[in-house]
Amino acid sequence: MNYRHSFHAGNFADLVKHALVLWLLGRRQGAGPVTVIDTHAGAGVYDLTGDGARSKEAEAGVARLMAAADRPPLIEALAAEVARLNPHGGAALYPGSPLLIAGRLRPTDRYVGFELNPPVLDLLEQALEPFPQAVGMGGDGYDQARGWASRAQGAFVLIDPPFERPDDYNRAADAAAAIALADPRAIVAVWTPLKDLETFDGFLRRLDKAGVKRALVAEARLRPLTNPMKMNGCAVVVLNPPAGAEAAASEICGWVADRLGDAGARSEVWMTGAAA
Repeated sequence: MNYRHSFHAGNFADLVKHALVLWLLGRRQGAGPVTVIDTHAGAGVYDLTGDGARSKEAEAGVARLMAAADRPPLIEALAAEVARLNPHGGAALYPGSPLLIAGRLRPTDRYVGFELNPPVLDLLEQALEPFPQAVGMGGDGYDQARGWASRAQGAFVLIDPPFERPDDYNRAADAAAAIALADPRAIVAVWTPLKDLETFDGFLRRLDKAGVKRALVAEARLRPLTNPMKMNGCAVVVLNPPAGAEAAASEICGWVADRLGDAGARSEVWMTGAAA
């Protein structure tokens, strides 16, 4: 695979995803023990002085987050995690989902993250060494997630593929739907880029055809969706969303669009389907 998240770590999309993941994890923990299943875990932690410095995406994302003075609570929660990883200030290191989640696990919780790229899996395992309830594993996360979720206590599934393969949208939708429909108590969060509306609408239609009639869609658009060759925004689609998810997503996406977006930036948070 050619995708390297180190080029994109700490960008605006990571801020949206990770702030919402932290909130969802806390809400899921309120209902009892949690098993977090991460289909595309990545390295766990990223040095932003390398690839991230060359891409400048972190400069326009987490660097501006840490410099902001008026962070709302759910954005502040992510900033606190970044600060904890950088005790001398700044944001040279950025925590991926594995590290963010592992640091908040209780003795009754568990995290398992899947990674197909062997060198990246080695980094993931190193990052998770201090956390006895967290483990990195090799394997196809789409397939593994279904089996793990079927026997997990308090499943919270994060599906965050690189969308480099042509079937990533379909496989993400199929895995998410299968897990959420099999267990209405399982929370499933799928991150996607927003390049053009047709691709994203096709993803939502596939969820609907699979039987998912109600899901939370949280979009942060940094610019109008006029250039399908650019990542103009991102979305997190939450299946079986807990109470309060719409307000939480609005706070996060609204801040990112307002503070990090270009002219024409906006956030949209809405529910698919008709009200139950």
